[in-house]
Amino acid sequence: MTTVPQTGGNLFALVPLLLFMALMVAIGFWVRAREERGNFVSQYFIGNRKLGGFVLAMTTVATYSSVSSFVGGPGMAWKIGFGWIYMAVVQVTAIFLVLGMFGKRVALLSRKFHAVTVVDIIRERFESNGLAALAAFIIVLFFCGTMTAQFVGGARLFAAATGYSYEMGLLLFGLVVVLYTSIGGFRAVALTDTCCAIMMMIGIVLLLYYVLDAGGGYTHIITSLHVEHPEMFDPLSAGHMPPGLYLTQWILVGICTIALPQSVVRGISYKDTRSLHRAMLIGTVVVGFMNIGVNFTGILAHGVLNGPESAYGSVDNIIPLTIAQAIPKELVGLAIIGPLAASISTISGLLIVASSAIVKDVYLHSKQAQGAQVPDARLRRLSVVTTAVIGALVFVIAMTPPSLIWIINMFAFGGLETAFFWTLLFGLYWKKANRTGAILSMAGGTIAYCATQALHFKVLGLHQIVIGITVSLALFLLGSYLGKPSGERVMNVFFPEK
Repeated sequence: MTTVPQTGGNLFALVPLLLFMALMVAIGFWVRAREERGNFVSQYFIGNRKLGGFVLAMTTVATYSSVSSFVGGPGMAWKIGFGWIYMAVVQVTAIFLVLGMFGKRVALLSRKFHAVTVVDIIRERFESNGLAALAAFIIVLFFCGTMTAQFVGGARLFAAATGYSYEMGLLLFGLVVVLYTSIGGFRAVALTDTCCAIMMMIGIVLLLYYVLDAGGGYTHIITSLHVEHPEMFDPLSAGHMPPGLYLTQWILVGICTIALPQSVVRGISYKDTRSLHRAMLIGTVVVGFMNIGVNFTGILAHGVLNGPESAYGSVDNIIPLTIAQAIPKELVGLAIIGPLAASISTISGLLIVASSAIVKDVYLHSKQAQGAQVPDARLRRLSVVTTAVIGALVFVIAMTPPSLIWIINMFAFGGLETAFFWTLLFGLYWKKANRTGAILSMAGGTIAYCATQALHFKVLGLHQIVIGITVSLALFLLGSYLGKPSGERVMNVFFPEK
């Protein structure tokens, strides 16, 4: 693995970041202090269903804006050109759909039977504890992969931009994220996500301004690109962006992301319909600005870094080096808060959902099935410890960082989408969907996806998500026609007669 070159530590870069981290921890303690009496599980894992429109929009935006989007994405745009901005466009569609398609339906249903997690909805719809346990396992497994990518990307960015060590960066924001998430739960995650999203937008504007300044202005950079890299203006980028990549990315980072558990759970947590409608509008605009803006900045970074890719190690290093070279030393700390905020918000959101999968969906459900009552104090301790342990595990894995974080991120996205896309889509909208179909789809599709990834097997050169999602669909349809229909009680809840 090629590491990012480091310079001496830049205290100007470190201080703003430390202040921002302190704010995140303070929010966690503030949320804990204002905690309401009542159902701890609902409060800790979904914020008592009280998210307003702006906060709902920002926390959903943060789910999509990972450090991969701020580092790997613009790095690929630097390499491939304007075709990569297509990636940003499909995510704008996705966030509108996740709130508009699943948001209201999930909210109404979850209130009917007091669901707190996505797994609760799956258990209720398909009446299967085995399927619920499998769903929880898949969430924890792939979330660990995604969180590892965020830890690695954030720490690399920290090292390149500040001059301090990778390990210091990893320790710093790793501890902060685990601390405020463990203490404050979902509401702390939502509020810190809002702060992070705001800082992301500020960071993009700042980076764009100084990249243009360092490169001699927009006209000069684009003119140079026309001369030196004309292929970047070709939609297929001289073969680097083939039609198959357009298709698979539309599936992988577009339409199928609507079923990601970390996205769907936002639908359980909002306050009212007005909040949902506001979130759809705000979220769509903000995601469009951030994703298109940051990928466009990656292209313009040629004005700062005009050497071959081999000179920089990998595309993951493009944005960190651009920040280090283009932005004045005293402003680097403010500029990197944006992309690091993307990492922080993604990790915290995944941590709380992974923790709920273990505490709520496995432990608490098994205790309730035995007729046992679990005190809130014990649930609190267990939730905090579980969140901290998962975070610590991912931290240890990230100590030996893999390369190309965007590939790790996409692998985890693909696994979650394969497992949950048809299960949630058919479960919520198709009366004939049943337990057999859901089990076959989730288990068989995930196995097919992971096996083809491990064997590097592709069909027509397409990403393995195509195999996973196709196998998952075929098995769901097969199981739904061979298995028993869902019971009358389930039909009355999910598809009541008008």
